[in-house]
Amino acid sequence: MSSGSVPMFGFLLRNVFNGRRIIRASSSYMLFYNDPSICRLSNSLRFFETSSQSHSQSFATSYLINKFGFSQESALKLSKYLLFKTPENPDSVISFFEDKGFSKSQIKTLATKCPQIFDTDVKNLSPKLEFFLSRGFSSPDLAKYLTRFPSCLKSSLDNQIAPSFNLLGNLVQSDDKAVKVLQRCPFIITYDLKSRVIPNFNILLENGVPKSNIISIFHSYPNAFVTSSDYFKEIVKKVKERGFNPLEWKYLYAVVVLRQNSKSNWESKFDVYKKWGLSEKQIWEAFLKYPCVMAASEDKIAKTMEFLINTMGIEPSAIANQGGVFRQSLERNIVPRGLFVQDLISNGIAIKFTLSSLFDISEQRFLKRFVY
Repeated sequence: MSSGSVPMFGFLLRNVFNGRRIIRASSSYMLFYNDPSICRLSNSLRFFETSSQSHSQSFATSYLINKFGFSQESALKLSKYLLFKTPENPDSVISFFEDKGFSKSQIKTLATKCPQIFDTDVKNLSPKLEFFLSRGFSSPDLAKYLTRFPSCLKSSLDNQIAPSFNLLGNLVQSDDKAVKVLQRCPFIITYDLKSRVIPNFNILLENGVPKSNIISIFHSYPNAFVTSSDYFKEIVKKVKERGFNPLEWKYLYAVVVLRQNSKSNWESKFDVYKKWGLSEKQIWEAFLKYPCVMAASEDKIAKTMEFLINTMGIEPSAIANQGGVFRQSLERNIVPRGLFVQDLISNGIAIKFTLSSLFDISEQRFLKRFVY
């Protein structure tokens, strides 16, 4: 084989190994003759690389154990993502976060969720935190946010973080509201909002939903909007077919509830209601009046129905007609108030009430009506 016909890979190897011969095994592979000196050199290089990696992991493992109190097993797993071989950089990262108000437990959480941060130069981290602080995050809130989603610090400030935050601010019409959106949906900062969120805004606008309502629901439930436009369009179509009015808040809440439930979850919740005596027609009618009946978990639905029917003697149809009860906490509201009223009735005190008048009122109004 002439030197002019040897591929670049072969040319480089000839330079490295002083012109030793290379043969073509196939069109895709090059093989060395079985030269002992080459094997020794190859093994030495492999040993050097493995030793270097082992040393790095060994140091990182010890560092994580000594600095954060990780177990040997946890430290070994995390060290696979770390490259530092000296304490200078991770120490500077820890000092940086401490200066920004992060607690020791929060910094340990950063190490658990995103260990690569401790290989990052503080000069790259600082502008990102300063950006968040300049746009409305308080130091404590920023610490909580980054502890929940430290991976955002791996994103580019200029190419991802700043553009996404600016677009969020424009959508909800203030930086303060954009901060709230991030607190409710931390990962949204890393998404392409122009392809994953804005098309869904437009779908709602095209279906007659007021812009102010869309902004409000997005501010409260941003997760519901982070999906493909095709899937979101299907959800909006189902809501429309069920007879919801796009001018009412319930329309948007129904979209959110459908978005939050998988098909299997939806069917399972229907089965729970049916078990307690409601027909499919009654369940859909309840959903039209109170979308929250399908926002509750299966467990909450079952326990609420069991308490209201078996303990309080409420008819299933009455529950379906006053489904707002599922907005309330079972432990803090429904059970204590229900038991209190049941006790009054058992002592011969005549009380007239509906589920709404009993559970959908403030603590002060409840005490005034049933206690004082």
